[in-house]
Amino acid sequence: MNYKDKRLAVLGCGKSGIAASRLAIDKGADVNLFDTGFSDDLVSKADALGEEGIKVYIGDEGICQDPATYELVVISPGISLDWEIVKPFREAGITIISEIEFAYAFCESEIVGVTGTNGKTTTVELIGKILEGCGRTVAVGGNHGRPFADIISEDKEYSTIVLEISSFQLEAINQFCPHIAVWTNFASDHLDRYPSIEEYKNAKMKIFVNQSNEDWAIVNGNDRIEGLKAKTVTFSAYDELNDYWLNGTKIKSLDRELIDQSLTKLRGLHNAENLMAAIAVARIHGYESNEILDSILDYTPPSHRCELVWESNGVQFINDSKATNHHAVASALNSFKDEKIILIAGGKNKGISYSEIKKTVKRNVSSVVLFGENKFLVEEEWKSETDCHLSNDIDEAVELALKLVGNSGVVLFSPGTSSFDMFNGYEERGNAFKNSVMKYSPKK
Repeated sequence: MNYKDKRLAVLGCGKSGIAASRLAIDKGADVNLFDTGFSDDLVSKADALGEEGIKVYIGDEGICQDPATYELVVISPGISLDWEIVKPFREAGITIISEIEFAYAFCESEIVGVTGTNGKTTTVELIGKILEGCGRTVAVGGNHGRPFADIISEDKEYSTIVLEISSFQLEAINQFCPHIAVWTNFASDHLDRYPSIEEYKNAKMKIFVNQSNEDWAIVNGNDRIEGLKAKTVTFSAYDELNDYWLNGTKIKSLDRELIDQSLTKLRGLHNAENLMAAIAVARIHGYESNEILDSILDYTPPSHRCELVWESNGVQFINDSKATNHHAVASALNSFKDEKIILIAGGKNKGISYSEIKKTVKRNVSSVVLFGENKFLVEEEWKSETDCHLSNDIDEAVELALKLVGNSGVVLFSPGTSSFDMFNGYEERGNAFKNSVMKYSPKK
């Protein structure tokens, strides 16, 4: 599409919004960026972007007063279509698209898109590592890392762009279509943004909507997704009736052993599934098991995802702060199911009941230490299933967990919800846990 001299509004002055604004300027558009926030950081960003030809309106000026003068709106994923900042454009009937939809119009590379409730970042990184190791020129980005628009703005050609894609990014697409779409898994989440789990799932399902029988869909067999137009491949660490499945630590397909997970740095059943999805992408491209394994032998998963913090006197301390929903907690518990587990959980109250995993907790957990905004609610749901203890903060939770675990077992920090009641993100929360472990754990 020719955007020269067309007036575009971009909503949200975060990474995606800034990347979309710069791409639009590069394509000759007249760009105004809107954000209702106001801070010293935003003022600095606005001044810097103004020097690039992007006019920025923040604070009270972040609500557009002349929406009908714009030909297109590009919305950042952190902004809901129902928010006040979007309302003037919707009422004026202006087309609203997401940043990935906008960047897609200028993309000539193959796209591998990865969505799902958990495991997206690890799966994206694995796919990128494998494809690059097998000789393709690859860029990795999306919801995690570089925005898609930033990759497209780069003066470099890639054979494949691997994108982590959230439900938020998929809400406002029209034509966006990955050649290979990966569905890692699905579980209840983000009900603070969506009115129902069905609407959350429908948003994620849009990753498949523009695919044809010339495309590929790689889906978690546990979710039983049907009606896809693309050629479909399934995987599961829990069920052998899939195209890729797990036998002990061996990933198999058609009774052929492909990769032994124990040879990698990836641990747990959830990572087995992440690895299966990445292997499926590589095999669609025609790569063999030895090439795939060689590409990932030195791969280390991102921090805060079942990360071993410390091991001492038979006790392991595991940081799974990225577990911001119940599915992630259940996956972590299943990965350590043969161990005595002291679970540290809790955080922001997102309106989601923890009762859906209480059977998994009862089966796998010796004791639970709860903290955060929702600790009393979780205690009420779990107290009939397991031994529950309350703490005021992470320091107190770690100290209590150490007393409960005794001489051997796993202290698993897997909150099951977001961190924004006490922290600025799961990274800050995970680092707080790691600091507490180093403070209280025995060093000999």
